[in-house]
Amino acid sequence: MKKEDKAKVLDALYEQITSKPHLYVTDITGMNAAATSNLRRACFRQGVKLIMVKNTLLRKALEKTGTDYSELMPVLKGTTAIMLSDVNKAPAMIIKEFRKRSEVPVLKGAYVEESFYMGDASLDALVQIKSKNELIGEIITLLQSPLQNVLGSLESAPNTVAGVVKTLSERPEQA
Repeated sequence: MKKEDKAKVLDALYEQITSKPHLYVTDITGMNAAATSNLRRACFRQGVKLIMVKNTLLRKALEKTGTDYSELMPVLKGTTAIMLSDVNKAPAMIIKEFRKRSEVPVLKGAYVEESFYMGDASLDALVQIKSKNELIGEIITLLQSPLQNVLGSLESAPNTVAGVVKTLSERPEQA
């Protein structure tokens, strides 16, 4: 590959990496053409970009971003594919789903929510991570819960008072 071609590929890879906040480094060695095609389709449906890369070009593109990816550098060996996503756990869910049928893809490492996750053992932790929108939704639900209880009590208070008065009025007088 000519130097100019490498520069173009490097720039394109840099733009793709910087366009998505979450990066997964995987190894899909051993997948046949049909399985690879299914993986690409699953990634497309979930909005995940799957790219086969050369380790040297990926290393240079990561260095060019200005973010410290030094923890991911040791895993850039062998065959490497990266998964880029806007949703933090989408690639982990795809990998986990594929792992039900075979042993690949293998997670080498990930940069998610400004944290590094190294090795295939961290896949379960990545699946459990909640997205920013999920966390905001939970906070809103928690904040609304006490307010809804107070409003419910206020709405039922007239009925409760009326019921007590009615019960007392129907009770026979005791001397």
